[in-house]
Amino acid sequence: MDKYRIAFIGCGNRAKRHAEALRADARCRVVAVSDLNPEAAESFRAAFEFGEAAVYTDYEAMLAAEKPNIVISCLWTPQHLPMFRACAAAGVRAVHSEKPMAPTWGDCLEMARLAETSGCQLTFCHQRRFAAGNRLVREWLKDGRFGKLLRMDLYSPPNLLDCGTHTFDQALSFNEESGVKWVLGAVDGTNPLNWFSVRAESMAVGTLVFANGVRAALQTGGPDQDMHTGVRLIGTEGFVEVDWDGRVAEARIYDDPSWKPEVPEADEAAQMIGVIDDVVSSLEAGREPELSYRKALRASEIIYAFYESVRRHARVELPLAGVTDNPFIQLLDAGHFGLAAEQGA
Repeated sequence: MDKYRIAFIGCGNRAKRHAEALRADARCRVVAVSDLNPEAAESFRAAFEFGEAAVYTDYEAMLAAEKPNIVISCLWTPQHLPMFRACAAAGVRAVHSEKPMAPTWGDCLEMARLAETSGCQLTFCHQRRFAAGNRLVREWLKDGRFGKLLRMDLYSPPNLLDCGTHTFDQALSFNEESGVKWVLGAVDGTNPLNWFSVRAESMAVGTLVFANGVRAALQTGGPDQDMHTGVRLIGTEGFVEVDWDGRVAEARIYDDPSWKPEVPEADEAAQMIGVIDDVVSSLEAGREPELSYRKALRASEIIYAFYESVRRHARVELPLAGVTDNPFIQLLDAGHFGLAAEQGA
C-alpha cells in the first residue's frame, strides 16, 4: 500500500522526538506540519528533512487540504480535546497525542466518547511502556520472580497531572492492568505550578488500592525536586525498583541475595520507535494499541479521583462519578489553599 500520510500539529520539543522515530518507519510519509509559529514549523521541517511537507499555521485548514491518515499532536494540554474533535470530524484515521489526556475529567470522558463514536484510533504518549527495563520488569512479575505482588511505592515529581500520568500508567502495566478500587489523597496548593497552561499542585501524597488488593503509596513534588522517579514493587519473595525510563535501580530476591540481574540500558530513542510502531501497526491490524486512550483514561481517572478526594476530604471510590471538572483548580479558584494560592492563580 501507499505510505501513511502523516501530519504534525505542534512542532516543539516533543514533536522532535516523534520525528526522529518516524524517520525509522518506512511506512510513513510526513505531508504537512502545523504550528502557530511559522518559523518553528519551517525550522522543524528543515531539521528533519521533511522537504515535501506543506507548512500551516491553522491545523484545521491543514486537515482539510492534506487529508492525513495519521496526526501526531504535540499541543499543550488544554488544546487536546479541540484538536481531536477537529481530526475526528475531518476523517483522520489515527491521532497520537502527547499526554496527559485533558485538563478536566469531563474533557477526558469526551475524548473517549469521540474515539468510540468516530472510530478514530486515539493514543497517548506513555512511551515508558516500551522501555526495555520496564518490559523486563513486567516479565519478572509475570514469572513470579518476586512472588506475589503486595504493594508499590510511586514517586513522580513534579505533579500529578502531567507527570503522574506516566507513573500511574506504569503502575497499571506492572499490576496486570488491574483497576484501582479507591484513592485517598492530599495536595499542597499554596504555591501552584503552571504546567503547559494547566495549574497544578506543588506536592501530593496519598494511597490507592487496586481491585486485586495491591496497595500503593504515592509521593510527588515537594522541596526536594531531585527525588527518585519511578516505582518500587514489593512482593512476597523480593522487590525491584525501576525508574520512569526503565533503569532498574535495585532488585533483590530474599532467598538469593547474590542474584544480580543483567538489565538493558535506557534508550529513549528506542522507546519512541516503539511508540510509532504501536500507532501504525495497530492501525494496520485493527487491534487495540498498547497506548490506547482506554489505558490513558484509567490513569487520568486516578488523578482526578485523587483531586476529588482532596475536595471531599474523604476516600473516593472508582469508577469516578459525579465529577466533570478539575477539582484541584476549583479548590484553587475558591481560595481553599490560602493567599499564596490566590496569588499563584
